[in-house]
Amino acid sequence: MAFDGVTVAAIVSELNNKLADGRIAKVAQPEKDELMLTIKTPNGQNRLVLSANPTLPLVYLTDENKISPATAPSFTMLLRKHIQGGRICSISQPDFERIIVIEVEHLDEMGDLCRKRLITELMGKYSNIILVDEKDMILDSIRHVNAMTSSVREVLPGLKYFIPKQEGRLDPCKVDVTEFADIMTHMSDQGEPSKIMASSFTGISSMIAHEIYEGACIAGKDMSAQPSVGTLWKVFADTMEDVKNGKFNPQILYENGEPKDYCAVPAVTYAPENIRTFDSISELLRVFYSEKERISRSKQKTSDLRNVVKTILERDVKKYDLQLKQLKDTEKMDKYKVYGELLHTYGYEVNQGDKNVTVDNYYTGEKLTIPLDETLSAMDNAARYFDKYNKLKRTKEALTELTVSVKEEIDHLESILSALDFASKEEDLNEIKQELIESGYVRGRGVRSGPNNRGGKAKTEKLRFKSRPMHYISSDGFHMYVGKNNYQNDELTFKVANGGDWWFHAKGMPGSHVIVKTEGAELTDATFEEAARLAAHYSKGASAGKVEIDYLKRKDVKKPNGAKPGYVIYYTNYSMTIDSDISGIELIED
Repeated sequence: MAFDGVTVAAIVSELNNKLADGRIAKVAQPEKDELMLTIKTPNGQNRLVLSANPTLPLVYLTDENKISPATAPSFTMLLRKHIQGGRICSISQPDFERIIVIEVEHLDEMGDLCRKRLITELMGKYSNIILVDEKDMILDSIRHVNAMTSSVREVLPGLKYFIPKQEGRLDPCKVDVTEFADIMTHMSDQGEPSKIMASSFTGISSMIAHEIYEGACIAGKDMSAQPSVGTLWKVFADTMEDVKNGKFNPQILYENGEPKDYCAVPAVTYAPENIRTFDSISELLRVFYSEKERISRSKQKTSDLRNVVKTILERDVKKYDLQLKQLKDTEKMDKYKVYGELLHTYGYEVNQGDKNVTVDNYYTGEKLTIPLDETLSAMDNAARYFDKYNKLKRTKEALTELTVSVKEEIDHLESILSALDFASKEEDLNEIKQELIESGYVRGRGVRSGPNNRGGKAKTEKLRFKSRPMHYISSDGFHMYVGKNNYQNDELTFKVANGGDWWFHAKGMPGSHVIVKTEGAELTDATFEEAARLAAHYSKGASAGKVEIDYLKRKDVKKPNGAKPGYVIYYTNYSMTIDSDISGIELIED
């Protein structure tokens, strides 16, 4: 993901193709470290973004406008004075550095033709945008750098501009075979060839160096052996020749469905299905960083929701464990009842001050010793045991109802946690959040939160974001649908499926409802197995080797009145134990 010299070269090539001889019609500064230039060319208007953001320095063309501050910053006013209305003479990349130089020709206050250069340095935390005159004197910069900030180079108005050179690094576009071989041979003891390339040549990132090395391995036809210096040079030289000739192939590289990296030249280490190719580097950068931002936002929202659910779940689990312990204590109640009844029968055998009495237990035919309070009479001791019995009986009745309710809530929360694992889009998360709001777990507009509303219907109109369930096709052509959350599970099972369709679910654990549409046909054995694999994969037990799956006709699946979303019951079903590998099942992007 490095904004390296090759990426900069691709941007410079694109800008030369689109902005050559264009006139800078407008200069704006929407952010403190970002410029937007509106440039008019014979082929239309273009917007160029120059960003010196320390964490994400970028240069790209865009169709979108950005809102600028009401009062223009001083650097913007300076640029409007010197280059607004000027003609772009050239756009270049000096010495393959991460630097873009835009040379602008314009008329000064006296009407004389002069040139200025707008220099964008894309160097991480040292990024900057600098305006210099014909004598390389700095007129101003978007960020001032003084001696307190940098001991290498000051960037202040009135100082001479120069590019800080990286010691020991060569321009990869100018190196010849002798220099290349000398570097690779003499530094062979300092690590892998790709690392040597990245550290020896300007603008070559670790990612590009690795791609060149892997390309040489492929060219050498022996992936297990290190390629010769000659083979490495050929791939290196061919890559640099394409760069010099402006032959780029911008690609986003995906891993597990997420954008992992990008490059301006063809990647050889990624499978074709994990590569997305673009016509322009600007389009690539816009898509790459917007997808990264969307995924980052989604992961943060997922994390926030997961933390909420886990906090409530942990509290409920502790409450449930305590209730089970209290419920176990109520097992003593029948013993107290027997004590009371036997004392009523054999009370005449108890003497004042006795601490216990041993009597015949007519329920078992055995002797039973009953502890006594020596300060009480036999009848008072009996009454005390009957009180204990009645108290524990009431406790058991209350706890039996409570434990059922808390266990249902635990199962519901675990199903929501499972759904968060499958949420891949913003609308998926919105539905899960809506379920949490309607269940009273989190606050929402018009929703009363807290235990009084827990498990009941929320006092608000239900919102539906309508994310779509996953859609698969079996090897025999049957349509299979997988719910990604409890709302989708209910809708699939009771609205999408008809009575003759088949329903699959992991046994005794949270997971997705899987529906197979039969359209009146008999399912094949392969389809039964594929649907079961989907149910296993989209369940809490997916990481286990095998998962037991229940399956039955949809008409035999019922939803109790007042049940929580996603909860169903059934009494007659088939079962199979199967793995969760779905790699061979075709996913349809609806």
